[in-house]
Amino acid sequence: MKKVSIWVCSFLCLIGSLETKAQSEDGFVDIFNGKNLDGWYLKIRSGDEDMAKKVFAIENGMIHVFNADFPKEYKLNTGENDTHGLIYSKKKYSKYILKFEYKWGDRIANNFKQWQYDAGVYYHVVDDAVWPLGIEYQIRYDHTTKRNHTGDLIRPKGAGYDWYSTSSKKGGTYLHPEHGGILEDKSDWMHLASPTTNFNGVNNEWNQCEIIVMGSEYAIHKLNGNVVNMAVNLKPSEGIFGFQSETAEIYYRHIRIKEFDEVVPAETFLNSKK
Repeated sequence: MKKVSIWVCSFLCLIGSLETKAQSEDGFVDIFNGKNLDGWYLKIRSGDEDMAKKVFAIENGMIHVFNADFPKEYKLNTGENDTHGLIYSKKKYSKYILKFEYKWGDRIANNFKQWQYDAGVYYHVVDDAVWPLGIEYQIRYDHTTKRNHTGDLIRPKGAGYDWYSTSSKKGGTYLHPEHGGILEDKSDWMHLASPTTNFNGVNNEWNQCEIIVMGSEYAIHKLNGNVVNMAVNLKPSEGIFGFQSETAEIYYRHIRIKEFDEVVPAETFLNSKK
């Protein structure tokens, strides 16, 4: 009986180790455990810590912004926007692939009229303000025009990068220089992703996102497997990252990261069909 028990224990341990190996074979690590804020902290405009926990509810393995317990149409279009904020990582990163999924809910808040369904992920953050010094992967859906803005680049004051566009004038969209992209004159702060129909708006379906960042070399924005934007010569070159609360209910899940010791050439990802 004792030998049988030992054999069973050994077998279960072997299965467990195989499962762990399978989970880590691709090199990605879960950085949100789906249960609590371990490794993260919250900031909102009002500075109210209790309110921040209500804004960023942790439930069912997800970060749920403006969930069912949150007041409907909270301070909608009043200009106060006191629940704008972010859930920040405690750890700094420089060279990595960040993967996550998001979907929109129905609730709206704050300055929704101005920006519609709006949120985002800031990376290379060196000043963890509500409007941080870093670079943003925009998450946005304009329901009035049915246009996707997820993958747009946002360049706050103090941050920097070079970006190539379909036009030398304001309003162009991302185009790689090898395909005729024109270096923009750095007069604008918003840089539009390539147009795509491969996205989910307010339909209860998930979007898969990737932010591929290699220090100061480049950042690639992907949406549902497609490259939609890219910047080079980044400033800052490392920092924490944060997921936003802004104008609408949003769910974030499956937040995973793969870090690199050396810069991986951009062509590796631009030519990948995965």
